[in-house]
Amino acid sequence: MKDDLHKEIELPSTVQARFVGKILHVKGPKGEVVRAFIHPKVTLTVEGNKIVVISLKATKREKSNLSTFVAHIKNIIKGVQEHHVYKMKICSGHFPMTVSVSGQEFIVKNFLGESVARKVTLPAGVQVKVSGTEILIESADKELAGMTASKIELLCKIRNRDVRIFQDGCYMVHKAGKEIA
Repeated sequence: MKDDLHKEIELPSTVQARFVGKILHVKGPKGEVVRAFIHPKVTLTVEGNKIVVISLKATKREKSNLSTFVAHIKNIIKGVQEHHVYKMKICSGHFPMTVSVSGQEFIVKNFLGESVARKVTLPAGVQVKVSGTEILIESADKELAGMTASKIELLCKIRNRDVRIFQDGCYMVHKAGKEIA
């Protein structure tokens, strides 16, 4: 059965939003996030201090897309108020690794005794800090923070060795809002 769906998301007093075309701009005290929301049957508008998401005569697919849009908008609002934080742990059992951030590059030296350093380019809007055996990844955009954490984890992926013995690498221990067991 097709229903008319109408959801409103309250904006806190410190957050401002504007909608230009199909692109939502949300600005808060910790930064600004720009995101495109494109769907032919789901419309977004900013009315005062609310973001309104509407879908007329919605099927199951539009209902799920509307809920996805609402979840993304809530994550954006939370991110511009307080950054999304990912924590990673550096584990080096066989060879002492050196992990550093130089400008917009994350560098791992001496991984499993390799002479060539492994590098990954960090996207704009993400801050990465290395302190001891812990890596902190912060961003207002939850997707950028998560992608950066996964790129760092894949940078230290072990190939052609027994992973039960060689457990060196950088591993996620805390996602944005969730503890990993």
